[in-house]
Amino acid sequence: MSEFLNNLLAQPEGKTLEFKRDSSSTKPFLKTLVAFANSAGGRLIIGVTDKREIIGVQSPLDEEERLCSLIADSIAPRLVPNVEMVTVEGKTLLMVEVFLSGTRPHYLKAEGMEAGVYVRLGSTSRQADAQLIAELQRGVAGISFDALPMPDLDAEALDLPAIRSDFADRAPDERMLQSLKILVRDQDRLVPSKGGILLYGKERRFYFDDAWIQCGRFIGNDKGDIFDHIDIHDPLPKAVESIMLFLKKHAMRGADFSEIRRKDRWSIPINILREVVINALVHADYSHRGTPIRIAFYDNRIEVESPGLLLPGITVEEMKQGVSQIRNPVIARVFRELDLIEQWGSGIPGIFREARASNLPEPTIEELAGRVRFTVPLSDILPLSREQSRKSESTQPGQVNEQVEAQVEAQVDLQILSACLATPQSSAEIAAALGHKQLSGNLRKALPRLRESDLLEYTIPDKPKSRLQKYRLSGKGRALLTSEQKSVTEKSGGK
Repeated sequence: MSEFLNNLLAQPEGKTLEFKRDSSSTKPFLKTLVAFANSAGGRLIIGVTDKREIIGVQSPLDEEERLCSLIADSIAPRLVPNVEMVTVEGKTLLMVEVFLSGTRPHYLKAEGMEAGVYVRLGSTSRQADAQLIAELQRGVAGISFDALPMPDLDAEALDLPAIRSDFADRAPDERMLQSLKILVRDQDRLVPSKGGILLYGKERRFYFDDAWIQCGRFIGNDKGDIFDHIDIHDPLPKAVESIMLFLKKHAMRGADFSEIRRKDRWSIPINILREVVINALVHADYSHRGTPIRIAFYDNRIEVESPGLLLPGITVEEMKQGVSQIRNPVIARVFRELDLIEQWGSGIPGIFREARASNLPEPTIEELAGRVRFTVPLSDILPLSREQSRKSESTQPGQVNEQVEAQVEAQVDLQILSACLATPQSSAEIAAALGHKQLSGNLRKALPRLRESDLLEYTIPDKPKSRLQKYRLSGKGRALLTSEQKSVTEKSGGK
């Protein structure tokens, strides 16, 4: 047996591999081939049992001819797979190899386009609904959902103050909005794109009722008992910080905040979670109706689920290696312009690299029924007791959020002041010192706040936007930092 076949037969069934004892039951066989062609390609090997027993195919030449005729007669558009006979342990197997098709979606003629399109989900073939069929068609045509125009709207449907707030260093004029494809031309008019409304629509939920984020903190390791939840309806770029604030709030609950600050660490992997959250917002299938993006915080893990399956041609293993396709190029472009993502395809491999470098449990990615779930295991169990739950019930609804937001701001402020203690730093140098790949939303808010509080100063005060601009500690900032460091030392027993 060749090494290739040996490795293939040792693999579990999955998105691109299936074994069948025989092809006497034709419909499952055909569904598998259709699903392979519509998803990421794959191999179907006939003559192998579920227990990997090699039984072979009787009359392989006749069976090959029968299968080729069956495929030609039963699948539309026409599908021409590679059918190969291979010998293993003296027995002949049929290996049917299908590639991702450029004429998808394929379907079973007997069931028609509406009911006969199948896609691969794990090791099973699932019927595609109308929304998924439409996405398959757009993918072949090279059209993204978020770049489509919304011809019934005009620029007044966009939240221009929110755009100006995000792009504070630029004037978001008509030309810029067209460049970002927030506005697109539809016949003789400029109208918002679907991505433009998803990002900055005044009435985003009216047009996309699932374009929001549901966050929950659960007691234990299942959804039997919820402790806290929040629904986030911010514009997508601002939603990143709102989600991270929720996660940080529950990472700090029951912890000594000064201890977290002194160690400069959280009880959850903040950088990894931030990348996972951004990936979910950028790659969610917003044409999919039924559920929002969901983030569930359990005692032992955090799960981030986004609607839609992986794009055709992509598998989980390829994602981990950096293979990337952008489902929402308009949303991705804006996130990149705002430095929320660094470069295409770098986020997922970076998540796994950071987990390994930090000796954290490896995250997992799963395709579920219509959703992709990213699970980040926690290295330390964060048990949430019913006593904590009862205490929280006596707290006013906004009180905990306000308190935690103030604590998060205080932590970021002190980290920035510490970074500037020895020598003035640019904004990029401050971000790097705090372990960020780029200037995050919290840092963007913190730098002007610290200057307005006279804790930081510009090194070139008469040219605020100079590319050589840096930040240095003021006398007031140095005194505050010294006082804070003394307080932490005393609290830790002078160690």
